[in-house]
Amino acid sequence: MLLLSVVISIAVVYNLIIKSSLNPNLKYKVGQPIDSFNNVIVYYNGMVGHSGERNVAADGYNIGMKYQCVEFVKRYYYEKLQHKMPDSYGNAKDFFDRTLPDSGLNAKRNLIQYKNGTNYAPQPEDLLILDGHAGNKYGHVAIITHVTDTSIAIIQQNPGPFGKSRDTLKLVQTQNKWCVKPERVLGWLRKDTTNVVAH
Repeated sequence: MLLLSVVISIAVVYNLIIKSSLNPNLKYKVGQPIDSFNNVIVYYNGMVGHSGERNVAADGYNIGMKYQCVEFVKRYYYEKLQHKMPDSYGNAKDFFDRTLPDSGLNAKRNLIQYKNGTNYAPQPEDLLILDGHAGNKYGHVAIITHVTDTSIAIIQQNPGPFGKSRDTLKLVQTQNKWCVKPERVLGWLRKDTTNVVAH
């Protein structure tokens, strides 16, 4: 009987550790709606590295792994802008093609790409791409919701278990060059409404 109690106790403790490693923030449950932008929902994901099942649209388009940052921005572009990315896979930092010239077409995403430090100011609904770092080698992607002369507001999914779905970043203009801080911002992507490529 004592052995059974010990086994049950170990199982309970193990289950709590596993669950807390996926979601140490007991205020939310993974998959819980926590915000929205233009009626597209942001879901809570728990730990940055946690991912659920693949979200696939009714037409077979790969939206991404629930509830990663990539899944939210692709779902937003699919639902609100009727945009499908030709390459529907990749981590957040892979959305930015470092080999492209500024304001060139990113063919994998079918979006115009602007480097951080470009002559083109960011706009609402642009995708903001951040490079990876020690705590998240995959990078991050968010949607710009508002732009002023000195800041941009973003909405994001999966900023971490205690991160916020909304944030404001500093925007600096120097000699007609627009730069978003922090330095790990690679740039932004925008749907070209003047020359839309059919998919």
